Amino acid sequence: MHQREQLTAAAGDYVDSGRFKADLERIVSYPSESSTPEGRVALKSYLDEVIEPAFASLGCSVERFDSWRGGNNSFLVATRQEGPELPTVLCYGHADVVDGQAAAWSRGRDPWTLSDEGDRWYGRGSADNKGQHWINMVALRLLLEQRGNLGFNLVFLLEGAEEIGSPDLADFAREHHDSLQADVFIGSDGPRLAADSPTVFLGARGGITLHLTADLRSSSYHSGNWGGLLRNPATTVAAAVASLVDGHGIIRLPELLPAGIPDTVAAALEVIDMVPNAGDPASDPTWGDSSLSPAERLYAWNTLEVLALGAGNPAKPVNAIPGSASASLQLRFVPGTDTARVEPAVRRHLDTAGFGMVDVEVGQSFPASRLDPGSPWVAWALASLKATTGRTPVLLPNIGGSLPSFVFAEVLNLPTLWVPHSHPGCQQHAPDEHLLTSVAREGLQIAAGLFFDLATTATPTAGGLAGAAASTSSAS
Repeated sequence: MHQREQLTAAAGDYVDSGRFKADLERIVSYPSESSTPEGRVALKSYLDEVIEPAFASLGCSVERFDSWRGGNNSFLVATRQEGPELPTVLCYGHADVVDGQAAAWSRGRDPWTLSDEGDRWYGRGSADNKGQHWINMVALRLLLEQRGNLGFNLVFLLEGAEEIGSPDLADFAREHHDSLQADVFIGSDGPRLAADSPTVFLGARGGITLHLTADLRSSSYHSGNWGGLLRNPATTVAAAVASLVDGHGIIRLPELLPAGIPDTVAAALEVIDMVPNAGDPASDPTWGDSSLSPAERLYAWNTLEVLALGAGNPAKPVNAIPGSASASLQLRFVPGTDTARVEPAVRRHLDTAGFGMVDVEVGQSFPASRLDPGSPWVAWALASLKATTGRTPVLLPNIGGSLPSFVFAEVLNLPTLWVPHSHPGCQQHAPDEHLLTSVAREGLQIAAGLFFDLATTATPTAGGLAGAAASTSSAS
């Protein structure tokens, strides 16, 4: 049996033997919620007792940056240098999890105790992200055990606050730019396109939250006595929203749209079959820009979504014109969007439409990024996944959701490859989060194959690749 086949077989056996499940039981037991002080204590214990010793066993030097600059994020950087002539990979994961939501889990499940039910391992962090970064760490260990060396240089970055927006990650990367440099970035987070579809994605959409508020008076007034005389803030805000995005999801303000869809992105999406996964809601064929395919709408275009809309008391309305109303909208955008002009464009548009009484405030924002699908690193990764699985992997130019991919693409200027080890129905961020045994098994084999190929096959060189020709990004 070829060495590569031996390694992927060992990866499959690691799951079949129960060793991976035992690992997962341990790492899930740390309630490392980044949103609470108690969770951040558990996060430190997870890094102290599990992650740092695991990297030490790989012969890595480990640097810790707990509560970096006094903030809520902590960082761990593990490094193994084998030779300046060898390629260097930067890997990433996050050690924090969202709130456990213990009371909402079904069948008496506990978020911090792994439940083994059929093909599912239930537990908070099993899919997002402990199970995924642990898969990559085990793959590195198996490769080291087989070869006696990795065959490349390794830098592995773990952060502790991705679930609260990765505060300080970009600044940390800027300050440690030299020590985080690599030829390629390989991370695992988010879901595959489908459970049975090995997937590579190259970035993520960005997001900008817009708050529209019409605060017209301090009190509500009788709708019979004052109707027709007082401007209704709820009607005004609803109309302001409709002037930005119509009732069928079409963005009406050109400044909120990207410049277009690059040919390489369109070509990658042309072969994507948007088959719904089990448990997915039914998509509406009449929603969104009908000139675009479903894959283009989700992965290559912008959407403006209303997240919240409120006035008065919807649960118990009274006969009164409310004094104020508000709406929160989110622009999900792709590279090629001029985000610097979003707020002033919205302001000008509302003024022109007669909605000068509606205030506009920009809330949370995060940039978009995307590696060019034509990058030679993409072809290299796809070939590796196909060699491991025997199936043609799915290539997504970016996912529709958010990840801090821009930090690696823009701040560190690296070609970014994301290889997820979870599936769309994993219920991350919700009760009953789980990792599929089958996906974990194949994911471990894929990761082992990727690292083997990095060590033993010709790879694209770093010279010039990580620059402008390799990636596109859009910062807000």
